[in-house]
Amino acid sequence: MDATATTGDANPPTDDRPRVGRQVRHWRGERSMTLAQVAERSSLNVGYLSQIENDKACPSLDALASIGRALEVPTAWFLMDGTAPPVVVRAVSRRTWVGPGSGSRVESVDGGVPRDVRIVRIVADPGGSTGFHAHAGMEHHVMLSGRMRATQGDHQVELGPGDYLLWDASIPHNAEVIGDEPADLIIISNRVTGTESAPPGE
Repeated sequence: MDATATTGDANPPTDDRPRVGRQVRHWRGERSMTLAQVAERSSLNVGYLSQIENDKACPSLDALASIGRALEVPTAWFLMDGTAPPVVVRAVSRRTWVGPGSGSRVESVDGGVPRDVRIVRIVADPGGSTGFHAHAGMEHHVMLSGRMRATQGDHQVELGPGDYLLWDASIPHNAEVIGDEPADLIIISNRVTGTESAPPGE
């Protein structure tokens, strides 16, 4: 075992230094490895590894990379303790409003959380239409169920379940429900004001 690789930084982590112990211990458990096995593979001694796992030592990047190779995980995974938790928007908490044209209901899928994009679900009744309109940004559409006819300039396409459509929303466009079923779709667009997917007052 290389004695020079066991030195590292044996000082306890301060508040501004990442604590990697829990993640190192977690991935060692996932790999069903003992400290001795990790020590052998990483050329770090057992005592030092134990200090790292208990956040009593802050390893150097070289030492952390050695542990990552021993456990066969990316070094960055050891730093995940400091990441923010995922954001969850429950279906029952989503804001809903009446969409443009006739017979459509808009539901904010993302809860207004993202600053750069807007994700909404639109359910439009048979025969419903947005009417021709235009606004800034690109729009991505994914049909969940039902059928729609999308018109923009000289182009007209019909969409069914699973179909995807992308268009430049600054060019006048219209979407109308065809058939006897409501159209259910997801729209992903830039978070700009004045669109059919923007809530009232935004």
